[in-house]
Amino acid sequence: MKVRIGIVAIGLCAAALIGRAQAPASRPVVTVYKSPTCGCCSKWVDHMKDSGFDVKALDVDDIDLVKKTYGVPPALGSCHTALVGGYVIEGHVPAEAVARLVRERPALTGIAVPGMPVGSPGMEMGGRRDPYSVMSFDKTGKLSVYERR
Repeated sequence: MKVRIGIVAIGLCAAALIGRAQAPASRPVVTVYKSPTCGCCSKWVDHMKDSGFDVKALDVDDIDLVKKTYGVPPALGSCHTALVGGYVIEGHVPAEAVARLVRERPALTGIAVPGMPVGSPGMEMGGRRDPYSVMSFDKTGKLSVYERR
């Protein structure tokens, strides 16, 4: 009887460890720098939270200084800048693109959605949706299309 209980206990411990090893890794924290008066930035923060990211939002007075500090090319500027997993996220980038970035770990500085396209996360206007591109950028300033939406 004791041997049987011991075998069952070992089996349960092994199953728990195997299940734990296969559990998905938690996503890194997204730190968002934004203006305290920007409503669309707050909607993007909500989009990221709803998509499973832990988000820390920081209100700043000089968002341009943040962009310059983290190497956001002026052509890709938007209303907020975020940091996640060693990458820079500029503007209304969909959570799926951010998740892909941190999962694939390409040799990039970050990704951006320039401007504020209608229909991008945080810029919803009913059923209206303008096509837009998620752009990538690296430390040399090279810009490329990361994905089209």
